Amino acid sequence: MQNRNSSLSKVNISGWKWQKCFDQILCKFKDYSINPCNIDNDFLDKKSIIGSSKNIINTHISTWACSTKKIRKARAVCLEASPFASVLNFVITPKNVYDMPFFGADFVTLPNYHLLALDLQPALKYDALHTKDIWEKIIPLHDKWQDIFPHGGDIPKDAKNYFSPGFLWTKLPINDESENKITNLLIQCLDEYLDLYFYFLNKSEEVSKDRSMEILSGQKSYMNYRILKDPAKNMLNKFFGLEWTTEYLNEVLFDLKN
Repeated sequence: MQNRNSSLSKVNISGWKWQKCFDQILCKFKDYSINPCNIDNDFLDKKSIIGSSKNIINTHISTWACSTKKIRKARAVCLEASPFASVLNFVITPKNVYDMPFFGADFVTLPNYHLLALDLQPALKYDALHTKDIWEKIIPLHDKWQDIFPHGGDIPKDAKNYFSPGFLWTKLPINDESENKITNLLIQCLDEYLDLYFYFLNKSEEVSKDRSMEILSGQKSYMNYRILKDPAKNMLNKFFGLEWTTEYLNEVLFDLKN
């Protein structure tokens, strides 16, 4: 039986669709000194079985997380609930002394379609100092991949404050063409978005205390929004119950609160 006793312990979920993408993310940290995050064992690795005897859903969720000199928390939610869902949700929250956005990747397979999203998500969307240099680089990157991963449609109005013009989001049907894109092209796309993020992170310098407080306020606003409106909340409630899900969202995934 798998024993994950650290947030850096290996993730090994049988049949998990997104293992290769997750491995690609881990490769980006190989040149950095990483530290584990303090996460209770009940959130590091958990299984559940729901449904009737004729329609059983075996669910397995693992949480991987680390911190670095400039990253407050990089964390991945790794979930397999075949045949209902397969999920990789990865977010980097930089330390607020650096004028940096979040990094966000959300890859979800449901019975009828794949939902794929990538972005360098601003903490202060309407602050040019926070966004200008990054948007100049991410918009051409987005345009490069948009033809391959066509726009998935409108997102909720209140969510738009937390995405950049480089937000790549698509909704693909379950078919061989989509599978080919995921297998052969998505990792390359993910790699290029990650490279752009780490390019800016590596050259970022500490900002003033006043500026860091502005960034922190923006980060808290994003996390409070996600606690209230996270689209995976209902799914997690279904698999693991309201109490576990509420604590997971508040204390593990989005733990910067007002």
